[in-house]
Amino acid sequence: MAAELHVELVAADRSIWSGEATLVVARTTSGDIGVMPGHQPLLGVLESGPVTIRTSEGETIVAAVHGGFLSFADNKLSLLAEIAELADEIDTQRAERALERAKSDADDAAERRADVRLRAVAVR
Repeated sequence: MAAELHVELVAADRSIWSGEATLVVARTTSGDIGVMPGHQPLLGVLESGPVTIRTSEGETIVAAVHGGFLSFADNKLSLLAEIAELADEIDTQRAERALERAKSDADDAAERRADVRLRAVAVR
């Protein structure tokens, strides 16, 4: 079994992160899934939620992901998201304001996006 896997996290508008990792945890329609080197091939639909990447250097990368899918084969994991952003890029105060605005407007989709951003920041 290989000691690391290659990960590509891509949003519809840009590449978010690329590199070697030892573990990736993401939320799919079947529940949370952890992918490590040597995992069986898989294809899954991503749910909105934080994605956690443990790099080969021992660093933890966290991203807020909103929809998309993931694919793993030949020790390469592709996470193709509709919308994604690294937790380090998220403005917490702006996300909190967006959550409050979405709640007052009864905008469920906006509320989910803001909630995922805040959860990603909390994980990091």
